[in-house]
Amino acid sequence: MRPSGPASATATHAGITDARIAAAETLADLRAGMLLDASFEHRSAGLDARDRRWTQELVYGMLRRRNLLDAILGERVRGGLVRLDPDLTDLLRLGAHQLFHMGSVPPYAAIAQTVELAKQRHGIGASKLANAVLRRLDRERAELNPEIPADPIAALSLTFSHPRWLVARWVARFGAEETEALLEANNHQAPLVVRPFGVVREQLEASLEASGVEVHDAPLARDSLVLGGGVGLRDLGAFQQGLFFVQDPAATLVTQYAAFPAGARVADLCAAPGGKAVELSRGAQFVIASDASFARLGRLRETISRLELRNVQPLVSDARSGAIAPVDAVLVDAPCTGTGTFRRHPDARWRLTPNDIAVLAATQRSILHSAAATVAPGGLLVYSTCSLETEENDAQVETFLSAHPEFKLEPPPEGTVPAAVLDAGRLRVLPQRHGTDGAFAARMRRSAS
Repeated sequence: MRPSGPASATATHAGITDARIAAAETLADLRAGMLLDASFEHRSAGLDARDRRWTQELVYGMLRRRNLLDAILGERVRGGLVRLDPDLTDLLRLGAHQLFHMGSVPPYAAIAQTVELAKQRHGIGASKLANAVLRRLDRERAELNPEIPADPIAALSLTFSHPRWLVARWVARFGAEETEALLEANNHQAPLVVRPFGVVREQLEASLEASGVEVHDAPLARDSLVLGGGVGLRDLGAFQQGLFFVQDPAATLVTQYAAFPAGARVADLCAAPGGKAVELSRGAQFVIASDASFARLGRLRETISRLELRNVQPLVSDARSGAIAPVDAVLVDAPCTGTGTFRRHPDARWRLTPNDIAVLAATQRSILHSAAATVAPGGLLVYSTCSLETEENDAQVETFLSAHPEFKLEPPPEGTVPAAVLDAGRLRVLPQRHGTDGAFAARMRRSAS
């Protein structure tokens, strides 16, 4: 029988497990500018389902605790982590995370595997340093209490492992208590939530339970289901039969808030990966799902084939180009900082800079300006993001409405979405309040003349 945990997985390169090699290579990809989800999909492709889940727990969990791990490691590396090669620092973080947060890994395995990785990637000197640091951590585990800064912003940044500048922004907006709740929410693993398609919720629930999948109600989104952990999604018969697609309740709420009329001609700009286009297709005459990236539309093309959709047409097009003729309803799901989805993308908090907010805000303004011409007279324009930042949300809407007096803010019909997520006619979904990803949307009607 195979022992618990991937310490005994098929090993290569001097006894290092494939799972740990995949984790190290994923982090190297992140330092090179790749996004976590794309890198993890690539690096874990050769792992079995069990090792894949373990590797995801290791990498994503380490990124959620990086500040705390750095504080503990930095006190035990002469000269601090700043003097080390960034790759070696990441290996130490992975080793420390296994020691303290992954109960399936015996300490000897966490240490020995990290030491071998350091030796393979950086030589004997690095392996000796890794061995000394991790053995000391293991000996001193009962005494590992990094000093919490007196500054409350710095204390939150350290305790919940978020960049200080971002914590400061949120404290200024939400206050310290609610910011702490947001940071804590970001550090929980996001659940897998699915939407029935072509069947009612009860039918999908019965099919999933018959396959041994535990299901629960999803917050806020009608008919959505939360799947229990450890599910091999693509192995499920219901997935292969096209009976559901994956979508967080926050994204579902955006499409429900849009309340596009039945039979509408719809354009979903910036559509990839395509979940909102699928949801909109339920009532639309057709949906043109455009995105500037052919590669990013690949997932939507797969979903169209699996669900056998006939009224969704992918289109490679920059949303700023105005390539689509006027239609009844337009969704601008704008590229954004994604600060509402940190629980799904723990790498994003470390990749984001203050300048990114200004750069993306300029892109959003350009897309909105172009999208205005795509809305037919009397039609609807819905602007949405998965950001929590005012510059990307309310400020964009106010600027647009000032420049385009032919558009007026129009709340959705009463009862379209829960009152708890409406704020002065706009959709505002917050992780710390609603238990979902974050989302914002504003619904605007163009005058008929």
